[in-house]
Amino acid sequence: MALDTLTSLFGWMSVINIGLLIVSTIMLTLFRAPIIRLHKTITGLDEAHLKQAYLNFIAYFKLLIIVFNLIPYIALKLI
Repeated sequence: MALDTLTSLFGWMSVINIGLLIVSTIMLTLFRAPIIRLHKTITGLDEAHLKQAYLNFIAYFKLLIIVFNLIPYIALKLI
C-alpha cells in the first residue's frame, strides 16, 4: 500500500471517528433522560452508574481515536 493511500486512510478514519464522537456526545447531552430510561430498563443499572458509564464511554472512545487514528495520521504526515 502506498504511503499517500495509507495517510488518506488514517485521515478519513480520524474524520469519521471524530464525527461519531461528536454525535455520541451531543446525543448523550441532549437526550440524556430518554437514553437513561432505555438503558435502565435494558441493564437494570441505576442512574448514577449509567452517568458514570456514559462519561467512561466518551473518555475511552476519545482516547482510542487519538491513539489509533490521529497519532498514526500525524506520524504519516510527518514522513
